[in-house]
Amino acid sequence: MSEFAVGDTDFLLDERPVRLLSGALHYFRVHEGQWGHRLAMLRAMGLNCVETYVPWNLHEPRPGTFRDVEALGRFLDAAREAGLWAIVRPGPYICAEWENGGLPHWLTGDPAARVRTRDERFLGHVERWFDRLLPEIVSRQLDRGGPVLMVQVENEYGSYGSDQVYLRRLAELLRAGGVTVPLFTSDGPEDHMLTGGSLPGALATVNFGSHARVAFETLRRHRPVGPLMCMEFWCGWFDHWGADHAVRAPGDAADALREILECGASVNVYMAHGGTNFAGWAGANRGGGALHDGALEPDVTSYDYDAPIDEHGRPTAKFWAFRSLLAAYTDAPLPELPLAPAELGSPATVDLTGWAPLSAVLDTLGGPETEHAVPPTFEELDVDRGLVRYTVDVPGPRQPYPLTVRGLRDLAVAYVDGVPAGVLTEDEPRLKEPVAGPARVELWVESLGRVNYGPRAGEPKGVTGGVLHERQYLHGVRARALRLDAFDTGVRPVPFRALPAPGTPGLYRGTATVHGPGDARLELPGRTRGFAWINGFNLGRYWSIGPQRSLYVPGPLLREGTNEVWVLELEEASTPPLPPFLRSQNPQSPGNPTRENPPASP
Repeated sequence: MSEFAVGDTDFLLDERPVRLLSGALHYFRVHEGQWGHRLAMLRAMGLNCVETYVPWNLHEPRPGTFRDVEALGRFLDAAREAGLWAIVRPGPYICAEWENGGLPHWLTGDPAARVRTRDERFLGHVERWFDRLLPEIVSRQLDRGGPVLMVQVENEYGSYGSDQVYLRRLAELLRAGGVTVPLFTSDGPEDHMLTGGSLPGALATVNFGSHARVAFETLRRHRPVGPLMCMEFWCGWFDHWGADHAVRAPGDAADALREILECGASVNVYMAHGGTNFAGWAGANRGGGALHDGALEPDVTSYDYDAPIDEHGRPTAKFWAFRSLLAAYTDAPLPELPLAPAELGSPATVDLTGWAPLSAVLDTLGGPETEHAVPPTFEELDVDRGLVRYTVDVPGPRQPYPLTVRGLRDLAVAYVDGVPAGVLTEDEPRLKEPVAGPARVELWVESLGRVNYGPRAGEPKGVTGGVLHERQYLHGVRARALRLDAFDTGVRPVPFRALPAPGTPGLYRGTATVHGPGDARLELPGRTRGFAWINGFNLGRYWSIGPQRSLYVPGPLLREGTNEVWVLELEEASTPPLPPFLRSQNPQSPGNPTRENPPASP
């Protein structure tokens, strides 16, 4: 068996220097039926390694209840089959623009568990998680014939804290669990981040998007010896709802990559292929500059990242620029690109045949309604992704007063006596029209993604303050939750009826007849905000504010003939929507040159 080690100046494979040319590809953001193709694309770009995070919250939805942890092992087996080494970043915190940075909602919602510290309650949960997770990694380490070269301790911890006892405990848990390959940390190339996040005995790496020489000079002040590595070379960026699509010019990204390689360093391209935040797992950030304490900025469903391999798995101009550059750093000719994924043969219109109001969906698939003195948070109601209906009575008789929701996270559609009364947000938490009593107020609150980075990561969702009528709190709040995973077993029990007036919120059911299954996009013209499913698979959130205008449909989801489609619309449309439809994405579209027509070398 081979041995991988960290030398004084280089990584060593069986005592011979080796440079890691890695690319980030998250198994949980790519349909399993497409792993092989995406990994082959990494090889064709000139990479010899793949890196992935592991999202704890995806695999342990409730304490002690685990869901398909084996997916990581299957992905690592696929990487080995593709001829790639692997780097694994198991957290427990991962950031990754993923819901809650990968930490389970039930954990951050427990005030007694001080996450990302030496707190024993928190570490007890981590130990149980690692006991279940680590066998998937340990059995696939390089010295056991697998692809795993290195394992990360925490993630960018220097951007958050300075608890060295915590980092040592994590390293001890990894070693006790059987991890024998080198451990590493990754942080921003700043003194306070490296002093807070690095760990003696573990390789320190840095994350950046440009100015490699400056970043490595900072790293060398802290670590005079050891191989240099950029663990996250940000070749693109992610998108927020309501903002512009982020783009980085291929030439600029290639120049930054060239500087890393000219420094003699190893690199992990983040992202090589971003994939998709299916099923509402997209995270969120806080604006406000360096403090990350400002307005909520929820991430879109697509995690395309302007990466060299786009969301559909196709090469972009950035791919060809990177391939041309990386070819000079490989010992053998680069492999040809794999066959492109099949595209949908012809457009298909979704024939909507049934509808159910949100109240009926909640009655059928939601949890029980409970009464509380003050509004419970999503965490108290055990909701990771989904929505909660809060109902509160305004006593009367009383004159009209302003109604305000304090601590709203993140968005509420309000009804007064069953009549739509507006959409409230954290920044605009007051109804435009005063409310007289008596009245019944309903607030349908949706989490737009838990914060995944900064000091406000892990903050609760829902109504976290209270409901005020003038300055008076309204008590006796009734709450009922609808988790997104309630749809995993289907919608057969939901009492569907005839279609309502166009643009009405609710759950729509229909079918699309497909000829020639393949990769597609689901268009939802005129619809406002919600989620869509195809054949029971949650494609993620759609929202008319953009910049994302359609949802990616992996080809393996579609079948020849009839395909079932569900659309959960949460907000009344301002204009009558058109029927949803499936279409292919033209592989010859601008910015996506194909294998047969690559651009000239930069």
